[in-house]
Amino acid sequence: MRYHPQYRLRLAHDVARHIMLPSAALEALLVVHKPSTRVLIDLKWKIPLFLAFNLFWAILRLLFRSWIQAREAYRLGGACIPTVQGRCPGNIDILIKMMKALQTSYLLDVYLDLFKEYRCTTLNLRILWVDQIITMDQEHVKFLLATGFDKFWRGNLQKERMETFLGDGIFNRDDAIWKMHRSNARPFFVKDRIAHVDVFEKNFNRILSILLSYEAIDRPVDVQDLFGRFTMDSASEFLFGQSFNTLGGTLPIPWSAQTSKGPTSSSQGAAHLGAKGSATDDTWGEFVQAFESCQQNITRRARLGYIWPLFELFEDRSLKHQRTIRKWLDPLVSSALEDKKAARRMGVINALQEKTLLQHLVDSTDDLALIRDQLLSMLLASRDSTAVLITYTCYFLALHPDVLQRLRAEIIEHCGPHGSPDYDTLLQLRYLRAVINETLRLFPPVPLNIRESRADCTLPPADPTYATGDHTPLYMPGGVNIVWLPMLLHRNPVLWGPDADEFNPDRWLHPDRVAKCVANPFMYGPFSFGPRTCLGRGYGLNEASYFLVRLLQHFDEFKLHSESQPPESRPREEWKLKEGRQAKEQIWPAAAMTLFVKGGLWMRLKRSDAMLESL
Repeated sequence: MRYHPQYRLRLAHDVARHIMLPSAALEALLVVHKPSTRVLIDLKWKIPLFLAFNLFWAILRLLFRSWIQAREAYRLGGACIPTVQGRCPGNIDILIKMMKALQTSYLLDVYLDLFKEYRCTTLNLRILWVDQIITMDQEHVKFLLATGFDKFWRGNLQKERMETFLGDGIFNRDDAIWKMHRSNARPFFVKDRIAHVDVFEKNFNRILSILLSYEAIDRPVDVQDLFGRFTMDSASEFLFGQSFNTLGGTLPIPWSAQTSKGPTSSSQGAAHLGAKGSATDDTWGEFVQAFESCQQNITRRARLGYIWPLFELFEDRSLKHQRTIRKWLDPLVSSALEDKKAARRMGVINALQEKTLLQHLVDSTDDLALIRDQLLSMLLASRDSTAVLITYTCYFLALHPDVLQRLRAEIIEHCGPHGSPDYDTLLQLRYLRAVINETLRLFPPVPLNIRESRADCTLPPADPTYATGDHTPLYMPGGVNIVWLPMLLHRNPVLWGPDADEFNPDRWLHPDRVAKCVANPFMYGPFSFGPRTCLGRGYGLNEASYFLVRLLQHFDEFKLHSESQPPESRPREEWKLKEGRQAKEQIWPAAAMTLFVKGGLWMRLKRSDAMLESL
């Protein structure tokens, strides 16, 4: 089912239900009860009377809904979720505050302030009289994603927002289609497949060549862009059997270099602030901008909420970007479909272990759109999630040179200064896994996510260790969105201690702290939980581990170069007066479906004199 043409129909249906229906009811009342004065009313008072009646109708509808919810909450033995109380009708002031915060505040800070103000970990924002639940409570997250999994789904409203971009892909479907996608993809993320590192090694050598050339001329590089290319080229070869070869394209140049009049290298392209980080004006840059603009638009729609179709009434803003994406993916799928036909004519049948995911999907269906949508979903996960992990790990290594040196010592001990590690060797690097876990804790690639309740239910009592109240179940109305916030859950000081905002890999090596996390697994979930746990978890961790090992074998000094970032992407001065990480953050974390560093992560990577002498 395609939803993107349907949002206009949904909007028309809502207008008819909320405006035309009460207007028709009033008209009928006037005809029945006051036929002699109807003309007078039409001439003098019809418009204000109809406006007043629509307002009265809306108030009655809201009161009736509140009564129904209170009745259902009592029936189910639950209490209503605490509701944010703004100063303006419909919490318009809260909406305005949230929209402003997105432009100026630290990521998710506006939600954290509300949790602190109301002294609870689950809240109903009720923006424009529409229920919108947010939670950072581990018990509620556990119920949402695991123990109460069948009571929630992606829902029609989320599919509506994402349809143009992800279509029939695994991240935009529920029930039978979702199960089909998951079943098809699972064999491609088993150990035997993800343990091969040949693709990673080939693409790392290209990364190394680029980094060495930048070191030779002492120029910073946007590693976020570079790591995104690495994961994209690796993912496309893993999934399709052929690389997109993005590492062969032009690279962004620093903001500071663009403001000067000096010549740029032919290997660099004009750069600017893109949808995420920096962008280039070439073919690959066009794809990235389309890929990331779709994510930004989906995030924008989610922030606008139920009324977002009003802002895209005459144009689906994701459609033009999707056309660009299709120019890249459709030829690959079409070629694979033709290869399948040719193989069938020749009687050739490949075993599953010899196929790429693209070939497997092509053998399962001839639906080009279905195949493309699933591949796009896999690309989104394979490229963005791992690139985010590597990017933020390097950011922390730049901030904590002691961690970098300790990690590098472990790598040299187990892998040597030049050796390519295998899968089993990577598993022995305990400190590397601690660094990765700590990065994922502070900056999970998906910092917030959404589900919709299928029907009325109750959330279990909030975790009594860090939530106030009488600890009764909370009533969850049906058809309501609930947003859970892994990034805030991961930074809760009651769960993680007073150093919850600090980067401290040793917490993952301390027996008591590890035992607490094992006993409470839902306090840490960078790859989600339950039946929809990320299939590519092992692939992403293996890729990130391999890349970091090879990177630290060659470089032992990481330095941030904030001057290369566009001024509007640098941390704001007022953050230094706040509590938590934002007071010391040297980049601007942002999110659009997945995390990114606003303006890019510009760095200089260097080798020590001892390393140079050993070559």
